[in-house]
Amino acid sequence: MASVVEYKGLKAGYHCGYCGSEEGKASCGMWAHSLTAQDYQDLIDRGWRRSGKYVYKPVMNQTCCPQYTIRCRPLQFQPSKSHKKVLKKMLKFLAKGEISRGNCEDEPMDSTMEDAVAGDFALINKLDIKCDRTITDDFRQSLDSEEKGKNAKKEDSNELIQPQDIEEKLGSGEPSHLGRVHTAPKPGRGADLSKPPCRKAKEIRKERKRLKLLQRGSCAEGFQAQGQPPKAKSNQPKSLEELIFESLPENASHKLEVRVVRSSPPSSQFKATFQESYQLYKRYQMVVHKDPPDKPTVSQFTRFLCSSPLEAEIAAGGPECGYGSFHQQYWLDGKIIAVGVIDILPSCVSSVYLYYDPDYSFLSLGVYSALREMALTRKLHEKTAQLSYYYMGFYIHSCPKMKYKGQYRPSDLLCPETYVWVPIEQCLPSLDHAKYCRFNQDPEAVDEGRSKDADRLQVFYKKTVMPYGVYRKHQKDPSEEAAVLQYASLVGQACSERMLLFRN
Repeated sequence: MASVVEYKGLKAGYHCGYCGSEEGKASCGMWAHSLTAQDYQDLIDRGWRRSGKYVYKPVMNQTCCPQYTIRCRPLQFQPSKSHKKVLKKMLKFLAKGEISRGNCEDEPMDSTMEDAVAGDFALINKLDIKCDRTITDDFRQSLDSEEKGKNAKKEDSNELIQPQDIEEKLGSGEPSHLGRVHTAPKPGRGADLSKPPCRKAKEIRKERKRLKLLQRGSCAEGFQAQGQPPKAKSNQPKSLEELIFESLPENASHKLEVRVVRSSPPSSQFKATFQESYQLYKRYQMVVHKDPPDKPTVSQFTRFLCSSPLEAEIAAGGPECGYGSFHQQYWLDGKIIAVGVIDILPSCVSSVYLYYDPDYSFLSLGVYSALREMALTRKLHEKTAQLSYYYMGFYIHSCPKMKYKGQYRPSDLLCPETYVWVPIEQCLPSLDHAKYCRFNQDPEAVDEGRSKDADRLQVFYKKTVMPYGVYRKHQKDPSEEAAVLQYASLVGQACSERMLLFRN
């Protein structure tokens, strides 16, 4: 397999969905006819990101809202207090069907990683890119010619194994609950002054804790008097998996199942649930993003969230499901209430988009799905050691609703100049002073993956694969050379030598 891409060049001066600027956004893009998992992994490690089959890279020092690639390290991740609250809320809802909707502090509506892709619809439409029909006649003829030449070899080739859908089922059991402290009303007009004034709940909790410590000390003295050592109490915090898969009672009010199904090429389970998934997406776009009913069409849904340039790859030592594009479906009592669109790559799980039933927004599905995707990353890591990161798309420090991604720690931001990962704690002080920053503190550091020899770049021209050194002998237009060299500098030397750059 080889990646085949068609470079579209720089597009600037279009609408930004973050700050509202009508002409502030700038990015370079290419249409990916096909991409291997390793090539896309290397591209996102240089700041690229896909929307359907369109792959784009923000021009960081020109765009109005610089978008920094962010990744979390799930192996070291510990859920925060707010994360635990979301998980407990979900468990309580599943166990007893109870939820306090009035006190829910939900994440922003676009909470897991739907960020820049929606905003770049304007760019994709501007380029007039529509599904596979964008493939030029020359490219189709080239592919047809190659197929005829390969017919003799097909008999010996092995058929691609279609991976089975993964199915994760939430176990059953009952979450722990904290008892409420009932206190008397504070003294005021009409209060009985003969009674002692009420105390704050914080003071009561402190007193209870002090009494427990005293009782524990008495017990320890009793054990020592009898010659028996006291039992050590473990203070080890619960893991992410323990919090997610806490057992529920047999008579739980609801049942939640999480299924990971391949979307490209579509598995049988994906095909069987396509219409239900599309209707959920349509309702989400209309209610949450206020789209008119005629905008979220089947073709737009397919182009945006179902079509993918990633090939299905089964590799030795890789995950059983293989690499490629998937939909992680959340089934509640037999119906889909949320879908997380993800890519599984050699080093990471990359989140693409999330859409959900607005009726269940009280469950903070944005946060919940991010935690489930991190748990999936940890599970895949057990067999594939190098798959150890969770990519959350872009972090935009200048956009308040996109800063929440920085709350998933430990995490790193990608330096836009040297393409090395820097802990986010070291980046935030610089971002507080300027939108665009170089995170690498070494002034001598350069982009080690930059294109050093453009002549080795691979070009697909007139049904033939050739190095750029041969291709440029056929070209007299100076703008053609400038475009090819720009492409090489953006994708890096490794990708330029592996991917085929289609030139018409």
